[in-house]
Amino acid sequence: MAMYLNRELSWLEFNQRVLNEAWRRDLPLLERLKFLAISASNLDEFFQVRVGGLTLVARSGKGKPDPTGLTPSEQLDCIRSRAGKMVQDQYELLNNELLPLLREAGVAPLEVRALNEVQRGTLETCFLHDIAPLLTPLAMEVENPPVLPNLELILGVELAVVDKPESRMVAVTLPNCLPRRVHATCLGRDGYVLLEDLAAHFIGHLFEGENILHCAALRVTRNGDIAVQEEEGGDFAWEMSQVLVARKFSDCVRVEIAQDTPEAFVGRLAQLLHAEPKSIYRVPGYLRMVDFGRMAQEPGHELLKVEPWSSCYPASVDADVSMFENIARGDILINTPYESYEPVVKLVEEAAADPDVLAIKQVLYRTAQNSRFVAALCRAAELGKQVTVLVELKARFDEGHNLAQAEQLQRSGVQVVYGVKGYKTHAKALLIVRRENGTLRRYCHIGTGNYNEDTARLYSDISLLTVDDDIGADISQFFNSVTGLTSIRRFRKLQPSPALMKSRLLELVEAETKRAQRGEAAGIDAKMNSLNDVEMMDALERAAEAGVEIRLNVRGICCWYPSTEKGRAHTRIVSIVDRYLEHARIFCFRNGGEPLVFISSADWMSRNLDRRVELLTPIEDKKLAQHAMSILDACFRDNTQASVMRADGTYERAEGSSSFRMQAYLQRQARRHARTRERNSRTLLEPHRPKKSDLKP
Repeated sequence: MAMYLNRELSWLEFNQRVLNEAWRRDLPLLERLKFLAISASNLDEFFQVRVGGLTLVARSGKGKPDPTGLTPSEQLDCIRSRAGKMVQDQYELLNNELLPLLREAGVAPLEVRALNEVQRGTLETCFLHDIAPLLTPLAMEVENPPVLPNLELILGVELAVVDKPESRMVAVTLPNCLPRRVHATCLGRDGYVLLEDLAAHFIGHLFEGENILHCAALRVTRNGDIAVQEEEGGDFAWEMSQVLVARKFSDCVRVEIAQDTPEAFVGRLAQLLHAEPKSIYRVPGYLRMVDFGRMAQEPGHELLKVEPWSSCYPASVDADVSMFENIARGDILINTPYESYEPVVKLVEEAAADPDVLAIKQVLYRTAQNSRFVAALCRAAELGKQVTVLVELKARFDEGHNLAQAEQLQRSGVQVVYGVKGYKTHAKALLIVRRENGTLRRYCHIGTGNYNEDTARLYSDISLLTVDDDIGADISQFFNSVTGLTSIRRFRKLQPSPALMKSRLLELVEAETKRAQRGEAAGIDAKMNSLNDVEMMDALERAAEAGVEIRLNVRGICCWYPSTEKGRAHTRIVSIVDRYLEHARIFCFRNGGEPLVFISSADWMSRNLDRRVELLTPIEDKKLAQHAMSILDACFRDNTQASVMRADGTYERAEGSSSFRMQAYLQRQARRHARTRERNSRTLLEPHRPKKSDLKP
């Protein structure tokens, strides 16, 4: 039987690996600050979704133990203990290392109380003119107390009541439209104070005639794990909008507040927020650390940042001809962000304008704020093309944005479909039908990442562009099945979930197991974000025990490790945390020396394989398959940013005799291929100059 690890604790170990990057003294200061901010942002979402969901299950009393045997309540206790230690580590790093370094560089926040009288006077004017008009004090101890907003900075204020022995509590939300870092000329070129420090110092202007007994910055985290109730014949978009409203009023799962806040003040506040004592986190420093990461993205202070990397235009794509001509020449594999995502965007934009394109079908899960894909699809519909877009409204925390995008598409005449009841549509698929020489040809894109040109610069993903007839037929059937709710039949090459993918993956793992049992060479290399599906883990356990060489690159949650010494001898599990977010899913099965290579939108998680609409796609072109395998191989050579999993679920840094960094290698490789193509193009364009020997009679 496989040895399982708890999903939530495994995720916290992943976030620890992110935090470990912030502890690295060999990285530039703002890069360290960026990783600290990412770890804080990750923890925010973890509390909203995972802690929120477990809390609901624990209260219901109906939750079953997880594969490790832990009940929901026991998991919550383990989470609070581990997360509490992580928060301590975050603030130890911020207070003892990063803030002193920021002060040395002249970019640390200044304390209002430490400024001189003239500076404080200037800031007081700034508060009265630019900040106070946007603040709204909310009385908390009333019959219907207000619901404090999720994840925003709030000042809790205790006021003395004239001629009365008891005090009263008021909350003042600092709206997100105000800058967190308040700059003023009196503070110097890079000088600034934090919004909450400035507001707390002058908050008395909002309560003339009353004495402030205490003022503390705090932040509330609410349960974000609220599911839509999909009813037959209902308005799904309206139901999703109700979920967004419900999330604003959901239960409080965490309250962060300054460590030195008086106990009575905290207890009173917790009672008003209906927060359990276990959900109170006293923090020894600034709240909402995610804001500090923005400094690494802003211009200036380049010496405090890492050297920027730029994407190369894919060497496999000729920028001087249309994307249709490029794809017609042969399958294309693009490895973003090392190679530019522009060809994929360009394909849809060309399709929108091309009079020979008759229809476009696309899945949109998470799109950019000002999406070029959405703009192109709208143009295509307005030009009379048949455009069908599957918009996944259940993309968590992007629901509101997706609702707005869906409305924009519908106004332009796009046929918008909201997916399959009970499932999230997570596949990344695009189908373009074009008339060529009197026949219809299907151009396809399948990827591991979202149609989002912004995150394509930050996430590592794989794109396949093809005119393969079988894949075109499969994608047509895929869209027809999803939009028409028809049953999924056997596909020619693609394997969708939840119908076919898991059985195919288990079949591939079992085939390698049987080869190993016969004494033949057998191996599985896989790259994914998460692994927690019990059937997949049990299959991997049997394979490792049989002697299959298993190499897994699992960025985040990994709930499996071989239970025996024999299995461990044949297994290596790594996680890479580096400049780009590892997001691609690539799977390779040795197959007796004829490797079978796939890309997928799905991780090996139960939710992906059983409860989501996903696609598993073979890479059949041998040259492209070799390229995908070289990416996989680079994962396991990395000894700079990779961590190796131990049997207890913790990780240690990978080691090697000479340093190898996968992302730097892939960046160099993309540049080298781009330069080679550029040289070859120049050679073809240069006129032939005859040599002297050519001129001899």
